[in-house]
Amino acid sequence: MKQNFELKLIDKQNIPTEEPERQYYFMDIAKNYVAQLAEKKGAPLTFHVTTFGCQMNARDSEKLTGILERIGYVEAEDEKADFVIYNTCTVRENANNKVYGRLGYLSGYKKKNPFMMIGLCGCMMQEPTVVEKIRTSYSFVNLVFGTHNIYKFAELIVNALESERLTIDIWKDTDKIVEDLPVERKYSFKSGVNIMFGCNNFCSYCIVPYVRGRERSREAKEIVREIERLATDGVKEIMLLGQNVNSYGKNLETPMTFAELLQEIEKIDGIERIRFMTSHPKDLSDELIETMKNSKKICNHIHLPLQSGSSRILKIMNRRYDKEHYLELVRKIRAAMPDIAITTDIIVGFPGETEEDFEETMDVVRQVEYDSAFTFIYSKRMGTPAATMENQVPEDVVKERFDRLLKLVQDISAKKAGALTGQTLPVLVEERNEQDTRLVTGKLSNNSTVHFEGSKDMIGTIQNVYLEECKGFYYMGKVVS
Repeated sequence: MKQNFELKLIDKQNIPTEEPERQYYFMDIAKNYVAQLAEKKGAPLTFHVTTFGCQMNARDSEKLTGILERIGYVEAEDEKADFVIYNTCTVRENANNKVYGRLGYLSGYKKKNPFMMIGLCGCMMQEPTVVEKIRTSYSFVNLVFGTHNIYKFAELIVNALESERLTIDIWKDTDKIVEDLPVERKYSFKSGVNIMFGCNNFCSYCIVPYVRGRERSREAKEIVREIERLATDGVKEIMLLGQNVNSYGKNLETPMTFAELLQEIEKIDGIERIRFMTSHPKDLSDELIETMKNSKKICNHIHLPLQSGSSRILKIMNRRYDKEHYLELVRKIRAAMPDIAITTDIIVGFPGETEEDFEETMDVVRQVEYDSAFTFIYSKRMGTPAATMENQVPEDVVKERFDRLLKLVQDISAKKAGALTGQTLPVLVEERNEQDTRLVTGKLSNNSTVHFEGSKDMIGTIQNVYLEECKGFYYMGKVVS
């Protein structure tokens, strides 16, 4: 880039050592470089961020977007942009393959656009084999970094703009948490808020602890301060994010439970809805159930991953609970909040899973009657203990079990659908309906979707809606004035 466009390089002096001041210093430099390039191009430089994976990644992408906009890039609708960045996921192998496939397209775009830069970040980049493959097979990429140093994005952009070679900055782990950087939220009325990073659970099938690092919780006062600012900016709903929110606060100098954090957030004026994910069964406390029961703001929904209903498989998975413990948790939750929506994650075909093990899973699904379930076929992830386990289940057996599970989940969801028909409930309006612009679409507290006649100015407001009819997986309603 430097050689092609003869950037007038900035002599860096008195670089701040503390964060986030250091990154604002590099944002100013990057802004100068982007302005130089825009002048040569004769138009503003554009960017496009593509997010793969979970809501933690989606929140990280809002940070990437905030920094890119601050330094002068303008968001584009597609990948024919001047800066394309993929924020990657590596939970399943097909997520990696998607990225490699799309990089092939970007190579063609880059040959036609001398201003184009390509960046890769996120969980996939924490795998050494991936980085080596990028280095050898996708040398047209400009910038690669991982999950631990996303806050350094501005500094890394400067390095990439000044360099003629691929910039790679991957950290194995970190104990640093750097916030207070620019963020461009996707929605004005709701926002994710990171309360912790990393994971200590080491489930035997999961690569997340290896790519996200050890658990580290943010200080409660910093979380509250961020949410107060969001409330002032018009945010009504927040989603508290962590790989295992139930273990929040254990590593703080003054330990604090997740339930205690929720009680503090409950006090913030302007916030009307509180959601959170993901909740690990092994750490879900009676205190949390009581806090949810007494709350006026915590949404009437909990995502409680099961993964398997077999105690034997759960032990091999290193989930640290068994079938009986899980079902007892559900009983406690339903006793406290009878109409709560419970959703889950289930893996089919974990190594060594027998038909008897699978039937244990089906039994839990029948007993709990989930409102919905994310069902996955086991995906071997190299670097995890499960990848080298014997007794990998044959593909045809896994597929047959997966289909049976999916049918059961769908049958139960269909049976439960419509339970709220005839009630008037608050709905957070999120968007105009894509199929019918006379309608708006929103969410109930339990996360069910509702469509009803409304105007664009309702977006971001909470409306009382009479639920007239259930159409399977959504409701049709009308506003009650």
